[in-house]
Amino acid sequence: MSKKIKIVLAEDEPSLAQIVKESLETRNFEVFLAKDGEIAYDFYQKVNPNILVLDVMMPIKDGFTLAKEIRKENKTIPIIFLTAKSQTKDVLAGFNHGGNDYLKKPFSMEELIVRINALLDRTTLKQSNSNIPIGKYTFNYTKQLLIVNNASIALTHRESELLFLLSQNKNEISDRTYILKKIWGDDDFFNARSMDVFITKLRKKLHQDNNIQIVNVRGYGYKLIC
Repeated sequence: MSKKIKIVLAEDEPSLAQIVKESLETRNFEVFLAKDGEIAYDFYQKVNPNILVLDVMMPIKDGFTLAKEIRKENKTIPIIFLTAKSQTKDVLAGFNHGGNDYLKKPFSMEELIVRINALLDRTTLKQSNSNIPIGKYTFNYTKQLLIVNNASIALTHRESELLFLLSQNKNEISDRTYILKKIWGDDDFFNARSMDVFITKLRKKLHQDNNIQIVNVRGYGYKLIC
């Protein structure tokens, strides 16, 4: 029998929490159910989960606060937020607090399971490619670092996600819409402007190798040339 994937599920609505828990367990997930953020954090420390599914509005400690605390200790564990809030600013807040995905209520269990599996697959791929050569640089995804000339340059979570996608498609065009939906969750105007800002930040951090370029291919996306 294959080893079960461990999920910490934090949801304070009892009926929804039980439905999600039972549905995940039928798919061979091991679910640790928490009714607030404080209990969820205890589970995170004790059971070493593979992924976190966190409601945003919870008593004692909300999902954003919990994710921010966990990100100080663990940069790579996948985090999915569940919330009834749907405005762009709320989605952006989720990603800014370290979330990898954002699912709006009401949602289907099939969609949640697809997103969980997609994040787990991405995490496995990143861990197997933790040191990626980019010109004179070495990109360590796991530690969120660029290393060049024996010096380390720290990257944010979002910068690391973006550079990873670009690096997996070096010297080829990375589709703009695909990147936005994968990292920001939506390809709207505000997220597109945000991505442009992060591209500029990456260019500055890669400036020590003149042979590295991140080119904007207008109407299509970006190309990491090295």
